[in-house]
Amino acid sequence: MKLTGTLELLDHLEKADVLDPAATWLRKAARATVRPQWLRDALHGVPFGHPLHPVAAQVPVGAWTSAAVLDLVPGAERASAILVGTGLAAAAPAVISGATDLSELHEQQQRVGVVHASANAAATCLYALSLAQRLRGKHVSGKLLGYAGFGVATAGAFLGGHLAYHQAAGANHAEEVPHRTPPGWHSIGRLEEFTDGKPQQVMLDTVPLFVLRQGDEVQVLADACSHLAGPLHEGKISRQQVSGRAEDCVQCPWHGSTFSLRTGEVVTGPASAGQPVFQSRVVDGVVEARLPGAG
Repeated sequence: MKLTGTLELLDHLEKADVLDPAATWLRKAARATVRPQWLRDALHGVPFGHPLHPVAAQVPVGAWTSAAVLDLVPGAERASAILVGTGLAAAAPAVISGATDLSELHEQQQRVGVVHASANAAATCLYALSLAQRLRGKHVSGKLLGYAGFGVATAGAFLGGHLAYHQAAGANHAEEVPHRTPPGWHSIGRLEEFTDGKPQQVMLDTVPLFVLRQGDEVQVLADACSHLAGPLHEGKISRQQVSGRAEDCVQCPWHGSTFSLRTGEVVTGPASAGQPVFQSRVVDGVVEARLPGAG
């Protein structure tokens, strides 16, 4: 496929390893600053089932867009200044949640994320200067600074859209599993083929499965982590408290997302979407699995 000029530029941006030191600094700063784990999970959007950052970003962007419109209306200077201030106040949760997400992305995504964050930081500074000028009664320069900030914020939002939709940062990477899995029960191997207590990967058509044998019982999940498709069968099994009860869980080896083997729910992020759980049974020594709602 022939790339447009914009896509070519973004393709170069994804490959720009010159941005790696800045990405590393931001990643370390976010991990060191945003603690404890429950706060990180909240900022990743675990309680909501999807990332928090895109939602949080709507408030400053919406306020600044409205201010840009009101700046064209005579006599609306006070209302416009209030909207600029509202956007500045709402920028903090958007920045913090975005930095938390950025700290758990692939390097190509982090490179785009660094420029995205830089554009938003520049836009915030321009709007802060705009508000200062407005409060001093210098509305012309305040409006000009506001429009400059709006232009930079628009560029930042475009990069955010590229991150979310082109690079699939924050997307549920397990959403396609029910659509790729044939309905009904399927043989995935004989019980003796699975080592007791050791996770293994088995393919069901084109769908990779996480399989863990525990005695005569077998736990089966989609193997690709919902966060960024990490291989769960390479992860660590641990016993953790889930909704007030001790359960076996698996931790993704890539970014540390932890899921309950029984329910697939997220125990700790950065994943915000749960993991598809397959029903399993042993029939005449053969392990069979099915995914409710498949197909």
